[in-house]
Amino acid sequence: MYYASLKHAIYAPRPLPAAADSYKANTYIEIIKQINNGNMKIRNTICECVSQLESDDFETKEKALETLVSITKASPSNRNLLVLHNNNIIIPTILTLLTNTPTLEKLSLSILFNLSLNHNLKLTLAHTPTAIQHLNTIILSYSLDSTRLAASLICSLAMLDKNKALFGVANTIQALLKALVSQHPAPHVTHHLLTSLAELAHFHGNCTLAVRGGAVDVLLRIVENKVDDLSGTALVILGLLARFEEGLKALVTTTPNIVARMLHVLKLAAGSSRCNEGATEILVRVFDESEECLKEAMGLPDLLFVLAEVSVTGSIPAREKASLLLKKLDRG
Repeated sequence: MYYASLKHAIYAPRPLPAAADSYKANTYIEIIKQINNGNMKIRNTICECVSQLESDDFETKEKALETLVSITKASPSNRNLLVLHNNNIIIPTILTLLTNTPTLEKLSLSILFNLSLNHNLKLTLAHTPTAIQHLNTIILSYSLDSTRLAASLICSLAMLDKNKALFGVANTIQALLKALVSQHPAPHVTHHLLTSLAELAHFHGNCTLAVRGGAVDVLLRIVENKVDDLSGTALVILGLLARFEEGLKALVTTTPNIVARMLHVLKLAAGSSRCNEGATEILVRVFDESEECLKEAMGLPDLLFVLAEVSVTGSIPAREKASLLLKKLDRG
């Protein structure tokens, strides 16, 4: 009995001294005060910056935008504070600056991109009048930095499924394809344009628009330019288009030598898992769709050797697809 009481006395939780409770409470209150003071300081800074955006002085506007870029980059709560300020006047205000000087345009795009990182703001941004039209215009401009930022913003907004159809209706698919064809942008800009197109292509209606806009030819040209990263992304988009009848028909019936072209891609891929996966995915789909494509494949002896190599050395998805293709050719 004595032992049990002693054991209980040793291990039973002991109440904190009143002084310790008081210290903890005061510390918590102090932290809350610091958070509130920080938010109040940010609110005041936002209010000042928004006011400065109405200035006629270029340097004042530039400094205000730079400050807002830093604020919105810092945290999701700061982005919400900016949008909630004065009944959400900031987004329309920033959109008006997109037609200003290149410097202000890039800063404005950076703020909009930062805001788009908040899931709860994606719908608001995309549905703001003229927002998508501004982005369509910018990606067709000759400013590489602005094009890259606009494409990144489109991709970010399109990650919300509700926005995908909105971009299709607003002709963003056509604008992206035109930019890829006519602007001949630097590879890092092309990457952002392709990534945006890939995100939008997850919606069936956008795939139809892309195929009708000549996406298959545009993407195949990028694939055959032999830039691994860009080729891989272009092949992924072709695979997305091939999921639906319009895209598959374009690959099978209107694209000459599609099997030989995918064989060429596989020969050049040499370790590029994305290219191997994309090319084999497309071959699986065209073989399932067309006996003519299967016959074309049978007349390409190199294809068997290349597929055999991919089935051994490729990534897991590429190995699986290559093995499936070999079985199809064996049965054919």
